[in-house]
Amino acid sequence: MRSMAKYKLIALDMDGTLLNEQSEISRENAEWIGKALDAGITVSFSTGRGFESALPYAEQLKLETPMITVNGGELWRRPHELHRRTTMSARHIEMLHKLALEFPEVWYWCYSTEGIYNKEKWFDPSESYDSRQWLKFGYYTEDDIAREQLLAEVRRWDAFEISNSSPHNIELNPKGVSKASAIRELCGLLGIGMHEVVAAGDSLNDIAAIREVGLGVAMGNAQEAVKEAADVVTLTNDEHGVAELIKRYVL
Repeated sequence: MRSMAKYKLIALDMDGTLLNEQSEISRENAEWIGKALDAGITVSFSTGRGFESALPYAEQLKLETPMITVNGGELWRRPHELHRRTTMSARHIEMLHKLALEFPEVWYWCYSTEGIYNKEKWFDPSESYDSRQWLKFGYYTEDDIAREQLLAEVRRWDAFEISNSSPHNIELNPKGVSKASAIRELCGLLGIGMHEVVAAGDSLNDIAAIREVGLGVAMGNAQEAVKEAADVVTLTNDEHGVAELIKRYVL
């Protein structure tokens, strides 16, 4: 069924957007996503999460649609069917890890195709960094000074797409890799234009997409900079903001 709707694709961030503070999809959000799908609109996750942690939610909604994971590092034609993956160089991961060790109080994590490594569970030091395919690196600290120092250092290297998924973290992808670039690529696969896309999110890793699509939506709980970049601000993630945006702006 051809959609008569003005928008053909809804790209949804997960944490802080589609998911409530308990990391659940509310009945209301699920219901309105179903209505969008019935109207012939493609609904895709566009998340900083890795595939494994996004998948159960796609299954819950019975989505057979494309997925953007690790901030655009991976684009899936549908669950389990990878279209493209962009990896980070092993040398950069090693540099980021060594930098993390200079800040004992900072939590860090890294996505590889084999799973997530973090401060408590890093991979075996006897193996080389080249033994993995790396996707994304992150730092988390509530210490603003430490976070600013980390940010200043990684900016100086000029090698990464730098964003966040909460005010307390820093997320790093290869330069040029973002949710926005993945959505653009997805538009190519679907044969639609960026003006036919709605993108919703709450953090800095959503800003570029929110600026570039036809309708950029900030959640009521979004960081201020995201609200400023958006065309509209919807309700919070605990008030079924995704259901509200579909109801009000899409259908």
